[in-house]
Amino acid sequence: MKIEIASDPVASDPVANPAAAFVAIADRIREHARTSPERTALICDDARLDYAALDRLIDRIAASLQRDGLVVGDVVALCGAPSIRYAGLFLGALRAGLVVAPLAPSVTPDSFALMLSDAGAAVLFVDDDVRAALTSTVALRLRSLDGADEQWLLNEGARPATVDVRPGWPFNVIYSSGTTGQPKGIVQSHAMRHAHVTRAIGYGYGPGRVTLLATPLYSNTTLVAFFPSLAYGGTVVLMPKFDAAAYLALATRHRVTHTMLVPIQYQRLMALPAFGEHDLSAFHLKFSTSAPFAAALKADVLARWPGGLVEFYGMTEGGGTCILEAHRHPDKLHTVGPPGPGSDIRLIDEEGRELPPGATGEVVGHSAGMMTGYHGQPAKTREAEWFDVAGKRFIRTGDVGRFDDDGFLVLMDRRKDMIISGGFNLYPSDLEAELRRHPAVADVAVVGVPSEAWGETPIAFVVRRDGHDDDEVAILEWLNARVGRTQRIARLRFVDELPRSAIGKILKRELRDAHVASGEAPR
Repeated sequence: MKIEIASDPVASDPVANPAAAFVAIADRIREHARTSPERTALICDDARLDYAALDRLIDRIAASLQRDGLVVGDVVALCGAPSIRYAGLFLGALRAGLVVAPLAPSVTPDSFALMLSDAGAAVLFVDDDVRAALTSTVALRLRSLDGADEQWLLNEGARPATVDVRPGWPFNVIYSSGTTGQPKGIVQSHAMRHAHVTRAIGYGYGPGRVTLLATPLYSNTTLVAFFPSLAYGGTVVLMPKFDAAAYLALATRHRVTHTMLVPIQYQRLMALPAFGEHDLSAFHLKFSTSAPFAAALKADVLARWPGGLVEFYGMTEGGGTCILEAHRHPDKLHTVGPPGPGSDIRLIDEEGRELPPGATGEVVGHSAGMMTGYHGQPAKTREAEWFDVAGKRFIRTGDVGRFDDDGFLVLMDRRKDMIISGGFNLYPSDLEAELRRHPAVADVAVVGVPSEAWGETPIAFVVRRDGHDDDEVAILEWLNARVGRTQRIARLRFVDELPRSAIGKILKRELRDAHVASGEAPR
C-alpha cells in the first residue's frame, strides 16, 4: 500500500512555500558529491563515508528498491540503531520517491505490528537485534540493516530511474506513540523537511562543521539536525547508543561543532566529574528539544560548555516553533523563547476561543512546517487542528502556556498532566521546579492520582542525589512550606530512576498507573 499523493501536490500541500527554492535533500547530497567528493559525510564507530561514496550508496539503494517493484508513494520501514547503512537506506528511499517509516525498536511486538500495518510498508529493513525481538509475527519482506544480505544491493555504479521529487510528496511517517492504543502516523512532506533545512540556514552548518547525534534516527528530534547538517555539506557523527563519557570522547576527537541532545542527556553529561577535562572549544551551537529543559540546567550548560545553546519548542506534527537562544537571553531560561521566524503562535481556551495577551491557555501554532495529517486517521487529524476566524490552519499542541511581557512563551504543562485538586488547577511543572531547588533532589516528576477527598492529589517521584539521605518527611515539609496551601504534595516516593522514552520524555502515565496499581493511598 502506498501513501496517497495529490494530483497537484505543490498546489494542494498546505505547507509548500512557493517563495522558497525547493531542492530535495537527496539532490543536495548529489551536488556535494559533485563539488566536494572527498569531504566526509558520515562517521559511525570506525566507519566513515565521503560524499561521493554516500551518493553512490544512495543510488544503489534507490535502484535496488526500484528493481524490487517499489514505486513513488510506497513505504519503506526501517527499524534499528543508527548506522551508516540506516542513513543510506533512508536517503536512498527518498531519492526513489518512496516514503520512509522509521520505527522505534523499543516498542512491544504488538505495537510494532500495528505500526507496520498502519504504514502499509512494502518492505522492512531491520538490524539483528530487532529481527530477534520483534519480527517473529511479521508477514513482510525483511531486509538486513546490518548488510548481511549484501547480495540484495545492486553492484557499484547502479543508477536509479530519475524521480522528480515534488514538495508536497510525503517524506516520512513518524509514529508519535506505540505504547498504548492505536499508534498515530505523522505524515511529513518534503516541503516540511525543506522548511526545517531553511530554518537552519543561520545556525552555521556547512563544510568543516561536524554534528554529533546521539539520539535515534527514528526520532524527529534527531532528524531536524541530521538533514540540515547534510543539506549544507557538513559531517554527521552517529552514535548508536548514548553514553555520557563516550559522547565527550567523540566530541573531543572529532572537534564537534554542533549537536542535538535531549535534556536528560545534558543532565548526565554535566553531572560527570570529568566533564571539565574535555576540550569542547570547537562547539559552535548546541540544540535541545523534546522535553522540558530546567532553567538551572540551561544555566549550567551555558556556564561550563563553550558555544551557544538553542532550545526548540515544537511538535513532530509541526505548527509553530518557539526558539530560545539561551546564550543571548540568560534572563529568559525559564521560557522556551519567542515564536521563531514564520511561526504564528496563539493561545486558546477550552472552547477553542482565542485568548488575549497575558492569558493562560492551550498553545496552537502555524508555520511552513506542518504535518499533512495522521496517516489513515482523518478524525484524529481534525482533533489536532484549530482554525482561526479567517480559516487559517493551526496545530494544537496540548500544552498549556502563557506569553510574558516580552513575548517569550512560558510553558506550564501538558493539558492532560494538569492536576485538578479540590477545584484548583495545579501545574506539576511548578512543583517540580521548586523541588529541584532542594539539594537532595537530582530528578523529579509530579503526577496526579485519584483522591476521594480532592478528586486528584499530587504526589512526587524523586531520584535522590548521591551523598544525601534526607527522608520523605523532611523534603515534603521543606516543599510544602514554600508553595501555596492548595499546591501541597500529599506524598513523596523515592525511585532509582524515572521511566523515560528513548528521547528522554518522562513517562508519567507509567508512574501514575504503577502507583494506582499498588493500592497505596496518599498520606
